[in-house]
Amino acid sequence: MLRELSIHNLAVIEKVGVTFHPGFHVLTGETGAGKSIVIDALTLAAGGRGSADMIRHGCDKADIEAVFDLGIGHPVWDTLQRLGIEADRDETLLIRRELLAHGKSSARINGQSVTLTMLKEVGEHLVNIHGQHEHQSLLKTDKHLEWLDLFAGEDIREDKTAYRAVYQQYQSVSKERRELEEKSRQGMQMLDLYRFQLDEIASARLKPGEDESLADERRKLTHAEKLAEAVTEAYDLLYGTKGLSAISRALTRLQDIVKFDPAPLQPAVDQLQNAYYGAEDAVYQLRDYKDNIEFNPERLAQIEQRLDVLHSLKRKYGETLEEIINYRDKIKAEADQLDNREELLEQLAAQEESLRLDLQARAERLSAIRRAAARVLAKQIEQELTDLQMERSVFEVKLGVAAELSSSGTDTAEFVLSTNPGEPPKPLAKIASGGEMSRVMLALKAIFARIDEIPVLVFDEVDTGVSGRAAQAIAEKLSRLSRSCQVFAITHLPQVACMADHQYEIYKQVTDKSRTQTSVTELSAEQRIEELARMLGGVEVTEKTRHHAQEMLSLAEIRKNA
Repeated sequence: MLRELSIHNLAVIEKVGVTFHPGFHVLTGETGAGKSIVIDALTLAAGGRGSADMIRHGCDKADIEAVFDLGIGHPVWDTLQRLGIEADRDETLLIRRELLAHGKSSARINGQSVTLTMLKEVGEHLVNIHGQHEHQSLLKTDKHLEWLDLFAGEDIREDKTAYRAVYQQYQSVSKERRELEEKSRQGMQMLDLYRFQLDEIASARLKPGEDESLADERRKLTHAEKLAEAVTEAYDLLYGTKGLSAISRALTRLQDIVKFDPAPLQPAVDQLQNAYYGAEDAVYQLRDYKDNIEFNPERLAQIEQRLDVLHSLKRKYGETLEEIINYRDKIKAEADQLDNREELLEQLAAQEESLRLDLQARAERLSAIRRAAARVLAKQIEQELTDLQMERSVFEVKLGVAAELSSSGTDTAEFVLSTNPGEPPKPLAKIASGGEMSRVMLALKAIFARIDEIPVLVFDEVDTGVSGRAAQAIAEKLSRLSRSCQVFAITHLPQVACMADHQYEIYKQVTDKSRTQTSVTELSAEQRIEELARMLGGVEVTEKTRHHAQEMLSLAEIRKNA
């Protein structure tokens, strides 16, 4: 349930904090007092889109906080865990939404920043808001199949998931077949080009890293003379009388005298000895290197020619040999596909047909489940409509066959209704009045409230277009609905208001600063009598209207207890 709602600087509300309870709540007040702003705040807390225009004039931002108290088994906890939001199932859930004047907004769940998409996904488990114009969705037949599947629940969920998995495969294969057919028409002129390019690349016999290796070899061959001259000179210097021989003589002399004064002389002897061995090793390396220096103009010419070939390929097919090889593999696959297009097309067509037949069988299974669910849903809606003073109505879910397979199967669904005995059921758009549409929507909400486990239902003037017994029936339906979830309703009808467990008055006043401000007050028993009397009598409240209001509240308690 929604435990608390705090609103700061939203529209004409400067600061409002309201505590709610289990059961049926009504929000009443004069037209234009700002009742819908409370609903707007709850919509924002549930992830609805906001704008800077909603911020109170002269303020930098608007804040909304909603505190929910939920059972440990509620589905929202699993959603929070999947989204990576830390939450303790034994504690309340705090949602904060902030709108900024420069157009940005932010959202937090239990203090953790979340995106609007994440907030909306969480909010769908918490609040269901039926606005004044939501009944128009009843006129959109594409929604009717979704509602029917939602009603079918577990009976259809697994089959529908399996069907959609096969449908995705079918779409993928069908797309691949169409693309191959298109390539077959356009690709024949490319096939000769691909073959030429493949031959040119294949004839080069590319090896990854070959160009770098050849560049290194060319550099050595190009500078062979300089290398030989410098290495020979270094070798002669080290091996000559001023090199190893000089170090050897110095080392011999020092070894003869080191025993007379070892402390200062031994380190010098060790260093000279290391230097001798190091220089000797360098001499051997230079000798071997000098002996292997190659003077080969023919090999250099071969390398230059090979590098020219590789450079030419790079200009055409890629900046590196690896890119050229990848390009070769790509066009080879496309060429093979074009070469084998007829065989591939036959394989894809056969696979597509096999998947289509599988889908058809699965779609028939979905249709059978939907037909059974449609009969049950129609009976339940008729029962709900009977409770709402539409006892002679006939409601049906009319199932049809779509022109082609879709992600939902082959079914179409349309809600049809007859409100007059003897008249055949017709589409809602053709026969339902505003008041009847409101009651059909309320009937659907009453049924689905038992299915989707949403703890908070909000009805914004669901009683529009009704009065008398119909209004009383709506009030009793909302009251019964509040036994399984928390219900909020904005209403102008005293018949609805008196059935509430809790009543809140929304009213506007002008402050000392000549600013309009909307306030929300939970009414006591005496205040409820006054508010109901106002709703009954209009501007002038008399003892008679007060008595009538008191009587309505007493009768409402009897009906609720019954």
